[in-house]
Order: sequence, then C-alpha cells, then structure tokens
Amino acid sequence: MEITAFEAIWLLPAALPVALWVAWSDLKYMKITNRAVMVMAAVFLVFGLIALPFETYLGRLLQLVVVLLLGFVANALRLVGGGDAKYAAAIAPFFAYGDTRAVLLLFAAMLLAAYVTHRAFSMIGPIRRMTESWESWNAGKDFPMGLALSGTLIFYLVLGLMGL
Repeated sequence: MEITAFEAIWLLPAALPVALWVAWSDLKYMKITNRAVMVMAAVFLVFGLIALPFETYLGRLLQLVVVLLLGFVANALRLVGGGDAKYAAAIAPFFAYGDTRAVLLLFAAMLLAAYVTHRAFSMIGPIRRMTESWESWNAGKDFPMGLALSGTLIFYLVLGLMGL
C-alpha cells in the first residue's frame, strides 16, 4: 500500500470520530448530514497539510472533486443517495491514488460485512429493542451506506498505521 504510517498517524485520530458519527447518524436517521461531510473535508484540509507533501496534498484534493462529480451523476441516476455521494467525496482524499484497487476491494468487503451485520443485528431482539428508533431497521431496500464508507476509511487508515 502507498499510504504511510506517518499519514495514518495524523489522519486516523482526526477522522475516526467523524467517521463514527457518520456511521451512527446513517444507522439512526438514514442521513449523512452536510455538517458531517464538511467536518470530514475540513479534517483532511487541516491534517492532510501536515501528513502529506504539498504536491500530494493537492492531488488528493483533486480526488475529492472527481469523486464529487461522479457522485452527482450517480445520485442523478438514483444509484446512491446524495449524502452518500458527498461523504464519499469528503473521504476520497484520505486514500492514496495508488491504493485504488485495494480500496475498492476493501470497500467491497466492508459493504458485504456491513450489510450482513446490519441485517443480522436487526433480527436480534435485545439489540433491536435498544435501537428501536433507528430508521435503518425499516428502510426497506435502502441501506445505510455511511456504515460501509466509514468502515472502509477506518480500516484503510488502520492498515496504513500498521504499515500493511
């Protein structure tokens, strides 16, 4: 992987609380707020400057723009929700471009794990009762993608921290 432990040391502690907030918010309300998206983008804007060489930093900001444009198209085609598209753009600069294939594989694994876990937990009475106000339990075919997106970011940064 191209991500360095130095990058992960700076980015993980700053991104982790926001990623957890997004996952929780999407589970509870089926919504990723603009505030959460802006906070995550701000985390990269500040900590990315510390963690990355300036030229790399600028390239990563371009990733945000490209993913945002692709997200707008995907949202217009009703392939993803608007919050999901904006959040994907906000986390895009955290990933090294050279790690794209690994990130896509990690996202696929996280999406599957998040889906199976969410569906399984929805059938466990005590968990369901503790979280009965969560809209994601009754969202039909919709799925709280913030859970998988946040999981992908967190695991990627942890792998980077471990030097893998």
